[in-house]
Amino acid sequence: MRPPERFPHDDPREWMNRAKSNLARARLRVPQAYLEDLCFDAQQAAEKALKAVMMSRGIDFPYTHDIARLLAVLQVDGMTLPESMLSAARLTTYAVQARYPGLDEPVEEPEYLEAVEVAEAVVRWAEALL
Repeated sequence: MRPPERFPHDDPREWMNRAKSNLARARLRVPQAYLEDLCFDAQQAAEKALKAVMMSRGIDFPYTHDIARLLAVLQVDGMTLPESMLSAARLTTYAVQARYPGLDEPVEEPEYLEAVEVAEAVVRWAEALL
């Protein structure tokens, strides 16, 4: 399988490539991989997809892992977000707390599956806009 075509760093298509790469990793069930690490990739997929949308709209996005903040920036720019996108804010916890021992409880299977499902929805939504 060939890797995706690469684009310049300021091209929304490259941000979507990265989002899809993170989503592909989030879906992988590698032996000995912590589910919270896979959830981090789900969070990254959603974050990068939202930033691709911002870039396509000419919005200077903040370099943050806070998905609620990114969604708020899109709303301030006049974008109406589907209700399903607002639920993506809960992925933010996987950006920091879940990645380090002792800062959060271990992720269980249902939570992991939900994180991937939310990330998939964000990536699909963003891709349809680009």
